[in-house]
Amino acid sequence: MNLLRKILFPFAILYGFITSIRNFLFDNGFLKSYSFDIPIIAVGNLSVGGTGKTPQIEYLIRLLSPKYKVATLSRGYKRQSKGFVLSDSTSNAEILGDEPFQFYTKFNNIQVAVDADRKNGIEQLLSQTNKPEIILLDDAFQHRKVKAGFYILLTSYGDLYSDDFMLPTGNLRESRNGAKRANLVVVTKCPATLSLDEQNKIAAKLKLESNQELYFSFIDYDELVYSEDKTMKVSEIKNVDKLLLTGIAKPNPFFAYLQSESDEKFVFPDHHHFTENDINDIKNKSQNKIIITTEKDFVRLKGSIPNEQLFYLPIRSSFFSASDNFDKTITNYVGTSTRNR
Repeated sequence: MNLLRKILFPFAILYGFITSIRNFLFDNGFLKSYSFDIPIIAVGNLSVGGTGKTPQIEYLIRLLSPKYKVATLSRGYKRQSKGFVLSDSTSNAEILGDEPFQFYTKFNNIQVAVDADRKNGIEQLLSQTNKPEIILLDDAFQHRKVKAGFYILLTSYGDLYSDDFMLPTGNLRESRNGAKRANLVVVTKCPATLSLDEQNKIAAKLKLESNQELYFSFIDYDELVYSEDKTMKVSEIKNVDKLLLTGIAKPNPFFAYLQSESDEKFVFPDHHHFTENDINDIKNKSQNKIIITTEKDFVRLKGSIPNEQLFYLPIRSSFFSASDNFDKTITNYVGTSTRNR
């Protein structure tokens, strides 16, 4: 913890007090939460920064969309549009935000919507002629105005909410007690070699309630990189001179998977909006080398960088041995909810 964050500790106490009062008002009915007659799964975290929400949402889409009509609803962070927007053929990253646009381009059998007001967004989705049967709320753990039927809380390995502090001293958006609202907790971005003994130690730290389930996941990188019209094996480009470019919260694992000694790195802030000057800097820095970026950066850069030069590396969230139990918990919730509607 740096010195400035220590100095700001009194503000962390004040912020924690304010968020606790807000949660108390929602928990006891003084502030109204709205429920809907449809299965709603909220995915979120207690902290700011990347905990792997996008690959977790994509995991749920792959699990549920073969059987149900699925919609995702996100805030659309840093988009240039306002209000409720439902994706269509005119959509792009500026209109939807990078992550929702990534959902739209990858999954042609779902609806993708954005609205900072999740209640209004759900109502708009349900007013569609082809309304969804399941709604996945992206980054909505603190959005108490809507009461989801099922909550998935994510916390990063090595940055557990149990070891963190309230903003601005730490990165927590609310007290650790907020974890009690979760139906299940996923420790994300674990090393693929995480042992059962280490999992048990983390479980002891988190101290979940008896009715909560705990899972561990890791980022599974693809063996191929993709452009608009070409694929290349990672093994083939590993030792090729290239530019690695990211605009994500925690890019080090991405670099570690791809980087060789001669590679250039170009790091932008999370959800960065690439300007014309940025594009020129990228082109100058790459010197016609291939550029490999993340999937959500690719959707913002394509069209500005030549197709033959720009590639992205897909990722997936993969669970350790208990993935079948995770899938069963989710499908049981959805199946029971749809039968009881």
